[in-house]
Amino acid sequence: MFARRDTPTPAARPLTVLTSDGVELQGLHLPGAVGAPVFVIGHGFTNSIAKASTRAVIDHFADFGAFVALDFRGHGRSGGSGSVGRDEVLDLDAAVAFASSQGYGAIHSVGFSMGASIALRHAALGARSVDTVVAVSSPSRWYIRETSPMRRVHWLLENPLGPAVGRMLGVRLGVPWPVIPQTPLEVIDRITPTPLLLVHGTDDHYFSPAHALALQAASRGHAELWIEPGMGHAESASTPELIGRIAQWSIGPRPDRAAVGNSQRPVSSHSG
Repeated sequence: MFARRDTPTPAARPLTVLTSDGVELQGLHLPGAVGAPVFVIGHGFTNSIAKASTRAVIDHFADFGAFVALDFRGHGRSGGSGSVGRDEVLDLDAAVAFASSQGYGAIHSVGFSMGASIALRHAALGARSVDTVVAVSSPSRWYIRETSPMRRVHWLLENPLGPAVGRMLGVRLGVPWPVIPQTPLEVIDRITPTPLLLVHGTDDHYFSPAHALALQAASRGHAELWIEPGMGHAESASTPELIGRIAQWSIGPRPDRAAVGNSQRPVSSHSG
């Protein structure tokens, strides 16, 4: 479990942005100097920036630069209805657009679980580019029912009672997809040459490490992969040490990707 700071980052300011399809999103912005790095952080399904594990992650990124963190549509204090990763690409676009307007030197996109799938799809399909992408505990595809937690998620999404239960869990669900959007697995190869890091725990009870391995393979060797021994799922399983490594990887320096064979490297394992 992530240990939260004794006090949240005091300088973070409330932020309101409007997406290109007219959804008002609420969040936080920790300002930084012009030219400094900024982390744009995407939370997981049913989470929000007010949830303790998500806010702890956000606050620890503050040790390494500015941050922009929004509640995705249908979550927390933001408007709209959640689409479980389809329309939220527009939310991340709005966050990146705001970060771009502040004059930061580099924009680093970091997503967790649903937010990780959004970060991958945004890097491939979004209108606004970022300088690096990190996906922590990402699914590779949709309709995953291989674990008990994901079977519960699909009950929430498919049962007539799901929207009412979802509101109790902190998410306002939209209508089912009329057309299935492209999965992270189908678009990840479009992220090249933007530096890309996949992080996945061996003890993830939502998505097995096979999802991360499939994503790395689909990236044609471009993605760097960290398999974290003993790590569970997403924000609640992320430690300050891991957040520090992710932040340092994002802001670099990284090895010349051409010099390491187009990033075709073995899976790395880290403690923490």
